[in-house]
Amino acid sequence: MTARIERLVTSGQFTLDGGTWDVDNNVWIVGDDREAVVIDAAHDADAIAEAVGDRRLTAIVCTHAHNDHVNAAPALADRTGAVIWLHRDDLPLWQRTHPDRLPDAWLSDGQVIEAAGADLTVLHTPGHAPGAVCLYDPGLGTVFTGDTLFAGGPGATGRSYSHFPTIIDSLRDRLLTLPPETEVRTGHGDSTTIGAEAPHLDEWIKRGH
Repeated sequence: MTARIERLVTSGQFTLDGGTWDVDNNVWIVGDDREAVVIDAAHDADAIAEAVGDRRLTAIVCTHAHNDHVNAAPALADRTGAVIWLHRDDLPLWQRTHPDRLPDAWLSDGQVIEAAGADLTVLHTPGHAPGAVCLYDPGLGTVFTGDTLFAGGPGATGRSYSHFPTIIDSLRDRLLTLPPETEVRTGHGDSTTIGAEAPHLDEWIKRGH
């Protein structure tokens, strides 16, 4: 059975560097009728568990550890038995939200997370956060980019643990080389495609987006 992709939007707050902002997050559920994985357990463990339903949740994959992407992960894991995956370079950010609990396993570049009919390849794409990753499945024609790439440009790099030249390198070398028809499913807002975004790289660099 081919995996399907579902989007759930949850609402809450993002907090870093002394500021707090209201945000809507995309929670992605990838799987079939029997099992699934969640990409970015944001804000509302109950709503995510309800969307998963009676499927077996095997993994909660964190694209990065900003609080608005991981704040519901432990509660969802406790409820379902799913494994929480995070790139080790984002541990300092994770500990700001969950000082008393570690992720269950560490993501590494090139690793493949299997999800009922899907094979999500981990692409380490630092810049928005040191341990930011994207998850690419050529079979689904999709890359889940977290906050590394949005419709209209790269993720923000104006706060702690972020670096603009690094995110540009990640975009140039890891994401914009994917097939142009690849759908980009983002951490916030609307989806886009690699082909729609790739022509704007030089513009992003010039404006220091």
